Amino acid sequence: MLLPVDSVSWGCLERVADPRINRRKRHKLVDILVIALCGFVAGCEGWVDVELFGISKRKWLEKFLELPNGIPSHDTFGRVFALLDPQQLARVLRQFVQTVTGSLEGEAVAIDGKTLAGSGESTTAKEALHLVSAWATQHGVVLGQVATADHSNEITAIPRLLQLLDVRGATVTIDAMGCQKEIARQVRDQGADYVLAVKGNQKNLEKAVQFQLGRGHSKLARSKLKTREKNHGRMDQRTYTAMAAPSSVTRHWPDAQSIVRVCRETIDGHGKKTKEVRDFLSSLPPQVERLATLIRGHWGIENRLHWSLDVTFNEDQSRIRQGHAAENAGLLRRLALSILKQDTRYSDSLRCKRLRAGWETSTLEHFLLIFAGN
Repeated sequence: MLLPVDSVSWGCLERVADPRINRRKRHKLVDILVIALCGFVAGCEGWVDVELFGISKRKWLEKFLELPNGIPSHDTFGRVFALLDPQQLARVLRQFVQTVTGSLEGEAVAIDGKTLAGSGESTTAKEALHLVSAWATQHGVVLGQVATADHSNEITAIPRLLQLLDVRGATVTIDAMGCQKEIARQVRDQGADYVLAVKGNQKNLEKAVQFQLGRGHSKLARSKLKTREKNHGRMDQRTYTAMAAPSSVTRHWPDAQSIVRVCRETIDGHGKKTKEVRDFLSSLPPQVERLATLIRGHWGIENRLHWSLDVTFNEDQSRIRQGHAAENAGLLRRLALSILKQDTRYSDSLRCKRLRAGWETSTLEHFLLIFAGN
């Protein structure tokens, strides 16, 4: 039996440190945070939207929020989230996903970055914000987020993100930017395995892997798996080849146990064929079915997270830029998306779930109870 929303404790939000000076506190911080989170769940894309949402839902919000001076203005929302330390909201996100996932043992954790295109400003030469996220593939939640100046700084952001997570027993999958000896060592030191894409940024490794996988004959046994999928009129055939990592690899990557090649052949609706070959390095044994699942699952961070943020939450069009506001808005979107992903009551798309939440108070209450763990 679900508890009524007015009995929900906002403990994790109440513990967020208020960045404002006392004389500027006309609205309680927890009220601001709850209204903003509800707004982002219910379809809001910016602070003006959140203010209008709060005004339209004021009677409902008054059931469980104090609102001593009514609904904050959009300027207030913008100012507070510009000042708020993103680590505070990131902690809320991690506390929520901890209740969803528990231990990450057996989970695939995909790490990848995404640039918020609209967060930069050419007139002030302000760079667009780049966020590196960890995505729990099976559970469909964002485990954590770290901001960096640009895509090239993912190498420094990934270790910071890993430090925030307890990945013991999980398998961490990272694209080629994260194929670094130090990152691989950190993953292993934290008790996890890794699957890393191999490209030209590690030339010696790339040459060794390509040479071994490209040989027609080898003393090392190979295992293969073929899959075929038809999506949107396009046929995809993938051939996975896995084998034990040769000595030319393990002398520099001592924890590596296997190398994998994925050959993808695509035939579009007009009969045009394209081919793509990608290689991977892993600390797992060369079990091709397991490795194929992990490699295929990594792209869930693109298809289920980044695509949803752009298409459903319109993230790339957001012009939120002031202070920490862009990063905090990114955290709110990822928290809202993770909440919606845990819903099993409605079979609607994410877009329709957000519409329902905006239209139906009962639906929004249901999503809030998911967040509160009830």
